[in-house]
Amino acid sequence: MARAPDGPVPVVVMGLGFIGQEIARAALSSPEVELMGAVDSQPSLVGRPLGDVLGLAGPRFKVADTLERAVGRRKGVVVLHATSSRLSQVMDQLLDALKLGLPVASTCEELAFPHLKYPELAEKLERAAQKAGVAIVGTGVNPGFVLDRLVATAGQVCGPVRKVTASRVVDARTRREALQRKVGAGLTEEEFFDLVDREELGHVGLVESAALAALGLGLDCDDFEEEVAPVFAEEEISGGAFVVKKGRVAGMFQSVVGLEEGQERVRLELTIAVGADNPRDRIEIDADPRLVLEIPGGVAGDRATANALVNAAPRLTAAEAGLLTVLELPAGR
Repeated sequence: MARAPDGPVPVVVMGLGFIGQEIARAALSSPEVELMGAVDSQPSLVGRPLGDVLGLAGPRFKVADTLERAVGRRKGVVVLHATSSRLSQVMDQLLDALKLGLPVASTCEELAFPHLKYPELAEKLERAAQKAGVAIVGTGVNPGFVLDRLVATAGQVCGPVRKVTASRVVDARTRREALQRKVGAGLTEEEFFDLVDREELGHVGLVESAALAALGLGLDCDDFEEEVAPVFAEEEISGGAFVVKKGRVAGMFQSVVGLEEGQERVRLELTIAVGADNPRDRIEIDADPRLVLEIPGGVAGDRATANALVNAAPRLTAAEAGLLTVLELPAGR
C-alpha cells in the first residue's frame, strides 16, 4: 500500500438510492474527497442537479445517465458504487468502471469476498482490475467492518484463535422502512419463509463476513452453514414505519457457522427486528488472552457504510491493482 494522495480525491457516486444519497452527503462533508459527479439510470433523476436530489443547496452538477459522462475528462476519479447487493447484477457496472481505468469501492455485499461463492466472477474482476492498473473492493459496515474487519483487527493481540463468536443486534425501528421490510417485519411466518426460499428476504453478506473473519484470524474453515429464522412480536410494536401486530414477524435472526473439519471455529449471529432488545455489536475471541469487545447501541449501519466507502477512496488510489478485500486496506486513515 503506497501513500495516499495529499489533496482531495475526486469521486463519483454511482446509484442514488437511499445509501447512495448517504454516500453523496458523506463525500460532501469529507475533506479527503471531492464529489464531482453522480450517476443513476432512473429517468426521474437523470438531468436533475444533485443538490435537488439530496435536498441541499448544492452541488449543482447534474446527475448523469452513464459513468463515462459523469467522469468526463477528469483524471484520478474513484467510483463509489451503490446499486445492488448481488454480484451478478452489478458485474457489468463494475467491469465498465474498470475499463475506464477507475478504482471502485462498492457496497455490493457479495463483492466483499466473492471468491467464496463466485470464484469465476472474482477471477474476471481480478484480471480486469490488473489490466486497468486499479483496485476494486467491496466494503461497508456489515460486511466490511463489524463482523469481519474489526474481528480480524481484534485478533492481532491474541495468540492462536480457537473460536470466534460475533453478534450484531439492530432495532429496526431506528432504520429506514426498506430495511424493516427486508427483514420481514409485519409478515406471517408462511410469508416469511416463502420470501426466504426465493432469496428475497434476509441479509446478504453474512457468509462473506464469516469467510473474511476466518481469513483474518488465520482459521482454515472448509465449510459454512447459514440459517435464517423469524423473530416474532410478543406484543404489538409501534415506533417504526408501521405497526407490527402481536404474533406477526418482527424481524429475523440469521447465523453463519464456519467449520474446520466439522469443528465450529467461527459463529456470526445477526438479529435485525423491530423492537429488538439491547442493540449492540459484540465480539468474543477464544484465545490467549481471551478478548471480548462490545459496542453498546451498535455501529450505525447506513451512515457507517457511507463513511466506509468515502474513507476507502483515497486508500484505493494508493493500493496495488487488483480485487481487494477490506483486510488489505490500512486500518487507520
